[in-house]
Amino acid sequence: MTAAMNWHEFVTPIRLSLQVAFLSSILVVILGVGSAWLMSRVSFRGKTLVETAFMLPLVLPPTVVGFVLLVALGRKSWLGQWIEWLFAAPVIFSWWAAVIAAVVVSFPLVYQTMKVGFAAVDRDVEGAARSAGASEWQVFRYITLPLTAPSLVSAYILGFARGLGEFGATLMIAGNIPGKTQTIPTAIYVAVDAGNATMAWAWSCSIIVISFIMLLFTRPRK
Repeated sequence: MTAAMNWHEFVTPIRLSLQVAFLSSILVVILGVGSAWLMSRVSFRGKTLVETAFMLPLVLPPTVVGFVLLVALGRKSWLGQWIEWLFAAPVIFSWWAAVIAAVVVSFPLVYQTMKVGFAAVDRDVEGAARSAGASEWQVFRYITLPLTAPSLVSAYILGFARGLGEFGATLMIAGNIPGKTQTIPTAIYVAVDAGNATMAWAWSCSIIVISFIMLLFTRPRK
């Protein structure tokens, strides 16, 4: 019984972390690709300020990001009240809160990666496709996106890995509820605080292995 309980205790944060990282990485890639493509194609007054705001989560302490999200999505905010009315449950201290935290903190990495990828696309090739009658969507789907495929893969993996390792913002907005919102990083923190070095090492090794495998796919083959 003890072994079974320990196994369940070990596996649950890993399962939840992978679930959060998988969903958040998909969402952040959609947001990051769309934002990077738009910002690489348009110019407007205040563009530098917008891009600086996009990059803020990369340099802010995760606890600050978590606090801002907590205030924005809390039950006292209009947005939090609207979400609670829409889904009949508050978003904070749920696994969806962990997804939101992961999306916000990983967005700068995905955005910057895709911005570099779009900047490397030859505009003449896109222009030739437009001259041949292709719509903007067709140019994006058949020209731009395939040419940025390596950047897209890297962006997804970086977003996944960052979401998997998120701690501060997740702890602030999702808490550390075993079986509900406890991810690998928060589980490690609790295990260390409780003096349970065995579980801390087990979870640390698991996230190191997962992150190593993900990052391995971004390395050029030799």
